[in-house]
Amino acid sequence: MNELGRLEDLPADYVAALTAQNLVPLWPNLRGVMPAGKPAPNTRATHWPYAAIRPLLIQAGELTPIEKAERRVLVLANPGHGLNKMQASAAMYLGMQLLLPGEWAPAHRHTPNAVRMVVEGEGAWSTVDGEKCKMLRGDLILTPTGLWHEHGHDGKDPVIWLDVLDLPLVYYMEASYHVNGGRQPMKADHGELSYARGGLLPSPVFQPSSKAYPMLRYPWADARAALESLAKNQPEQQAVQVTYANPQTGAHAENILGFYALMLRPGQKLTLPTRSPAMVFHVIEGAAKVQVEEQNFLLAEADTCCAPGYTSVTLPNVSASQAAFLFIADETPLHQKLGVYETRD
Repeated sequence: MNELGRLEDLPADYVAALTAQNLVPLWPNLRGVMPAGKPAPNTRATHWPYAAIRPLLIQAGELTPIEKAERRVLVLANPGHGLNKMQASAAMYLGMQLLLPGEWAPAHRHTPNAVRMVVEGEGAWSTVDGEKCKMLRGDLILTPTGLWHEHGHDGKDPVIWLDVLDLPLVYYMEASYHVNGGRQPMKADHGELSYARGGLLPSPVFQPSSKAYPMLRYPWADARAALESLAKNQPEQQAVQVTYANPQTGAHAENILGFYALMLRPGQKLTLPTRSPAMVFHVIEGAAKVQVEEQNFLLAEADTCCAPGYTSVTLPNVSASQAAFLFIADETPLHQKLGVYETRD
């Protein structure tokens, strides 16, 4: 194919006439929006060490009371998108949120979907759609689009969690907004108790569930036990990974982003398939390296890393004696819905 013409090749008066009519010539810009062979992502492989984040987050708690912050968060921004964009990838937002003892983050609801991965501390809770979800390290709490949610802390030490939202996508669609509210009335329902055993679901004959998201809290104790059981039962399986799923439908827990827990056996080096979605890795227990193409990051416990799509990723467990457990978020459900999901050799 011949090289496309450049904008500079066009007469200045012609370009000015196009601009006056809000018109843009496609041919000088075509390869920028549809490059040959594979995308040219702005997302960069980026590592956010928790040891550097935590003291700054604690300092934020000293500088800004919760009443002024509402949500006290440090955003994990990807430099490839520009720090002002507050994006970890094209569709994912990440933030580390702090709640101090006795604090209450008021109820609100918003159009972006969110999840919370608890990083440290005890005594905090999130009330989502009236269901009070206890927050323990490694727990995953859903706050899906449009559901009221608030956070409180009855414990003695700081509680910190990782927020993952599809905010960049919803903002790009010009559909992002929030509504403030008051304290929610509590319900007795706890989804993780209704769906506590794999393969066994509440029968809908007498009282069909009307909830789009019947399970809001995924305890780490259950996910960890599932991984260890899978590793023991299938020792030949290369990737010991489980998907956080909607227990009624079997689909992803939320409809835009996918969430997973991965166990790396002691000394294991796992090479992931090269796929179209960007991925986020967060270490719950242990330590691991994340090798993205030619870049290498050593992730300690509670560290977070992002890898762009269409790149090769290898995950070595740095310990020869202890397993490593990682939380993963990616854009798979979005890519699948759009029909652009792709795996390459």
